[in-house]
Amino acid sequence: MSQHHPFDLAIPVGAGDHVLGPAHAHVTIVEYGDFECPICKQTAPGLKLLRERFAAQVRFAYRHFPLEEVHPHAMLAAEATEAAAAQGRFWEMHGLLFEHQSHLDARHLRRYAERLELDLARFAAEMDEHVYIQRVREHIESGRRSHVRGTPGLFLNGMIQDASFGLKGLVTATEKILAGR
Repeated sequence: MSQHHPFDLAIPVGAGDHVLGPAHAHVTIVEYGDFECPICKQTAPGLKLLRERFAAQVRFAYRHFPLEEVHPHAMLAAEATEAAAAQGRFWEMHGLLFEHQSHLDARHLRRYAERLELDLARFAAEMDEHVYIQRVREHIESGRRSHVRGTPGLFLNGMIQDASFGLKGLVTATEKILAGR
């Protein structure tokens, strides 16, 4: 029986997560992120390179952890990605929001939906009604249960990773796991 560490990922990756990579991957990376967080934006290209480098061996999941008290547009941005996800375009919206991080108000979010050719009436209605706010709040709660305190909150095969000095440690740990399998 494995022992649970207080800094383990509390909720395993499941069907409700936004995932890239094979389900049978030997390495699973989970990011708790905030679209208005400058460190998340800086981390995004490195995580993308990691996914590309180990495409067949790494599964990546993204969960929302908007820091509303310091990032006033983060919650709405998270809701926009969920509205895009409902139309099969989560990862495209994810990329656009980090690309245009300083423009995340409702007007700009609608422009990104237009750019992605989403059903704009549906997108607007879901945003106006905050259809996905509960889903975002569930992600936040799972992050809190996993002791996430800031963003990005990164987990490698369920264990929290310190990325405050960059992703080198995450890459090294990923390589080590893959070499030892």
